[in-house]
Amino acid sequence: MVTALSPLALVDCNNFYVSCERLFRPDLQRVPVVVLSNNDGCVVSRSNEAKALGIRMGQPWFECKALAEQHGVLALSSNYALYADLSNRVMRILSDFSPRTEVYSIDECFVDLSGMPDLRALSYRIRQTVLKWTGLPVCVGIGSTKTLAKLANHIAKKHPRSRGVFNDNDLSEAQRSRLFGRIDVGEVWGVGRRLSSRLAVHGIRTVQDLRQAHVPSLRAEFGVVMEKTQRELNGLSCIDLQEVQADKQQIIASRSFGSMVEDVDVLKDAVSMFVANACAKLRAQGSHASVIQVFLMTNRFRQDLPQYMPSLVVPLPQPTSDSLVVSRWAAHLVERMFRAGYQYKKAGVMLSGIAPQGRYQTDWLEPPQAVDTRLMDALDGLNQRYGRGTVKVSTQGAYTGWQMNQTCKSPDYTTDWHAMPVV
Repeated sequence: MVTALSPLALVDCNNFYVSCERLFRPDLQRVPVVVLSNNDGCVVSRSNEAKALGIRMGQPWFECKALAEQHGVLALSSNYALYADLSNRVMRILSDFSPRTEVYSIDECFVDLSGMPDLRALSYRIRQTVLKWTGLPVCVGIGSTKTLAKLANHIAKKHPRSRGVFNDNDLSEAQRSRLFGRIDVGEVWGVGRRLSSRLAVHGIRTVQDLRQAHVPSLRAEFGVVMEKTQRELNGLSCIDLQEVQADKQQIIASRSFGSMVEDVDVLKDAVSMFVANACAKLRAQGSHASVIQVFLMTNRFRQDLPQYMPSLVVPLPQPTSDSLVVSRWAAHLVERMFRAGYQYKKAGVMLSGIAPQGRYQTDWLEPPQAVDTRLMDALDGLNQRYGRGTVKVSTQGAYTGWQMNQTCKSPDYTTDWHAMPVV
C-alpha cells in the first residue's frame, strides 16, 4: 500500500562486530580484523583494512588463513552477548531522537524524522551522540522511502565527502539520475548478487536502470516484490515502518556442534539447551506453543561419512511455554530418532502452533490442566538479572562436547562482572 512520504533515516553501525571488539581493544585500531561465525567458520564482519586486503563477507576462514598470516589479520570468535548489549544501547539512544523507530537488525535502525528541521545537522548530532555515549561509529542515510534510505546509507559509507551522512532528499532529479547511474544495482536493498545477474540479462545494471525499467515486464519476470522495490526507488513508499514487532509464529533454535557427536546423552543435552532458548523467547512474547519439532543432522559436507537427517513432529497435549515440559518431549523425540554409528553435526528445535497464552482450543480427550507459571517466571527473572544461562534446567550443562568452537572469543566486557575491564 502506497503511503504518504516522510523523511526516513537508516542509522547503521559501521563494521559493527569489529567496532564492538575495538571498543575495548584500542590496540586494534588500524589493524586488519575479522570476526568469525559460529565454530569460527566464516567471516561475518571485517574492518576496512581487512576489506582492502580482499577478504570477502561470508568467506570460509580456512580460505583466508594464508592471506591473514601474510598481512597480520587478527581473527576473533563471535561474542554475541557483547554485541547484543551494545546494540541495545545504540537503539535506546536512537529512540531519544524520534518517537517512531524500527529496529531492523542488530546494527541497523530506521528512524522517522518527519517534521524535524535541518536534517543534516540532526544526523551529525545522532552520529556524535552515539559515538560519544557508546564509542561506536555509525552512518546515517536519509530518503523518502526505506529503500532510498538504505541506498543513501550505502553512499554515506562509501563517499568520504559525505562525512557519514547522506540525504537523498537534497538531490535534484538530474543529480539523482547521474548518481544512481554510477551505482551497481546489486547495492539496492533486497537485490543482491543472484538477482543482479538476472537483471543484467534484461539490461538492468545500475540503480538508474532499475528505476526506469518497464514496470509490467519487471513484475512479470521478477514478481511484485521487485515492482515494490522499483516504486520505492522512485519515491513511492510501499514498505511501512514497523514500530511494533509482530509475535513470531515459529521459533527455531539450532546450532552446529563444535565437534561430531555420537552419544545420545550429549544430543539430549544440546537439544535441552535449544528448548530452553526457544521457550524463553516464547515466554518473552507472552505466547505458548502447541507443536514441537526436533531434527538431527550429520555433516552433509562430509561425503565420506554415512548421512542421516531425521526429523519428528509431535503435537503437545496442551499448549505450553514451560521449558521442563517441552524438554521432556524433546528428549523423547531424540531417543526415537537416534541411531548409533552416525556422527551428528547439528541439531535443532522448532516450536509452532504459537498463540497468546490462555488462548487455545481444548481437547475432549485431554482435560485442561492448571498452568503454574511461577517457576518459569523465577527462572527468567534470575537469568535476566544475572545473565543468560545462570539458572538452567537439570538436563542442561552435563556435557560440553557439542559446544561451539570459540578459540578466539573476547571477554563479555559488559555482561559479566568477572570480565569487566579494570583500569
